[in-house]
Amino acid sequence: MSLAVSSLRPDLAVIAASVAPGTSLLDVGCGDGTLMAALRDEKGCDARGMELDPANVGKCVAKGLSVIQGDADKDLAFYPDKSVDYAILSQTLQTTMRPDLVLDQLLRIGRKAFVSFPNFAHWRVRVSLLWNGRMPVTRLLPVAWYETPNIHHLTIDDFRALVKERGIEVEGCWFLSGDTRCSAAAANFRAEHAVFLLSRGG
Repeated sequence: MSLAVSSLRPDLAVIAASVAPGTSLLDVGCGDGTLMAALRDEKGCDARGMELDPANVGKCVAKGLSVIQGDADKDLAFYPDKSVDYAILSQTLQTTMRPDLVLDQLLRIGRKAFVSFPNFAHWRVRVSLLWNGRMPVTRLLPVAWYETPNIHHLTIDDFRALVKERGIEVEGCWFLSGDTRCSAAAANFRAEHAVFLLSRGG
């Protein structure tokens, strides 16, 4: 793994390590473009992005990245079918109005899709809610309920049920506790966040 890739946030490092060199991708909710820049510079990928925050769009453009300002709930419909090898949605699914429809769009636009999200069933979240009776604030969920961008509090098991219901194939999955990998065993309890590689199969 290259230095640029290894210095990424853990879920982004998993995605970057799994993307094939020289492929094309659309990073939806790309933030300041850190993942896109690493994939462009280290793997020669044709990386494009969509980001809602205009300040982050400016940061991406300053890095020489091709990024437009857009809303994942509304603007993905304008992208052609199978126009990229990978559609990527990292730590953004839980902030969308209709995660199920956004997921459908990702798999329409990309031949494969990476999705990462925080697991709201992690044991620390459960214990905090049980003992304090309040929505928890943790390292990965660092803001109070009234200011969080998260509007859907999904768990790993919720996501697994959704992709099964939609007939989506899981080609790979990775689970992280802190900055380290953990096994799939009891991931819904033990993992703080998850990364899935999805396709429509066939």
